[in-house]
Amino acid sequence: MTTLRYRAALNEALREELDRDPRVFLIGEDLRDPWGGTFRVTQGLSTDYGEDRILSTPIAENGFLGVALGCAMMGLRPVVELMHMDFSMNAMDMLANQIPKIRYMTGGQVKVPLVVRTPAGGYKAFAAQHSQCLEGLFAHIPGLLIAAPSTPADAKGLLKTAIRLDDPVLFIEHKQMYMLNGEVPEGEHLVPFGVADVKRPGADCTIVAWSKMVHMSLEAADRLAAEGIDAEVLDLRTLVPLDEGALLSSVRKTGRLVIVQEAPERGGYGAEIAAVVAGKALSSLRTEIRRVAARNVPLPMAPNLENAVLPQIESVVEAVRAAVQDAHPVPTAARERVG
Repeated sequence: MTTLRYRAALNEALREELDRDPRVFLIGEDLRDPWGGTFRVTQGLSTDYGEDRILSTPIAENGFLGVALGCAMMGLRPVVELMHMDFSMNAMDMLANQIPKIRYMTGGQVKVPLVVRTPAGGYKAFAAQHSQCLEGLFAHIPGLLIAAPSTPADAKGLLKTAIRLDDPVLFIEHKQMYMLNGEVPEGEHLVPFGVADVKRPGADCTIVAWSKMVHMSLEAADRLAAEGIDAEVLDLRTLVPLDEGALLSSVRKTGRLVIVQEAPERGGYGAEIAAVVAGKALSSLRTEIRRVAARNVPLPMAPNLENAVLPQIESVVEAVRAAVQDAHPVPTAARERVG
């Protein structure tokens, strides 16, 4: 094992894949040195691999995603960087209508091995147009895989896997985790898509989270342990595909579910998780499913207001505490209606 920061683990993954496969190249805004990307994930790569493989673009998201799509269709393996996830809205034709659809519409004759890396999330006072978590929106689009790693090891392993897949991947990196340190296995390290990870085992309540919310959930679980509440923290790692087996197994064990997402509650990905559990494990629930999420308002820039809108550790603690204290089995009639 070696200790790396989150962004260094991503940089290492990109280096290894650039070395391994000459078809891999990077494209996006300000990727070349001395900038190395907005959050310096690509620092040093243009110096070491040349400007033919590390391409810096104008501010034209729909345009350079279209270039990447054409390259992927011709057999190359582009890794695109969007400066902020919010800017994906400038490329929705590519991300919703073109990139996810091509392989299906050609009957599998044309593959699209394309990765779109993008930083998301708040807690940095970047305001409403540079802080959004839009994974719920993109999870609605068939044909697009979604990864949201929470640790340096998962960031490296999932990115390497994503680059080798023949389908397009939206790879979400939380901007506040780039400086996070963690152990990363040395040598070849791949993490499969669709396999969740129990970051903390427990028996009293399941907390499901992804990206930065995993760390908030782990801190909440530590506080709850001091009260005698044993919470299990399940890190989904990828949202599409979703590891339903791990999710249902955990809920059937604990009988309680708290979902933690940074995005606003309304229409968020947490609702999909709740629907899966309600549809397939309702009889195991001892209380209602609870969601911890941002308020349904644009994110303020002022740090005190931002904190008032976004989930906090205490929000998770209160939700789990309420779930454990309000442990009443789901009525038999409701179980029978679901089957």
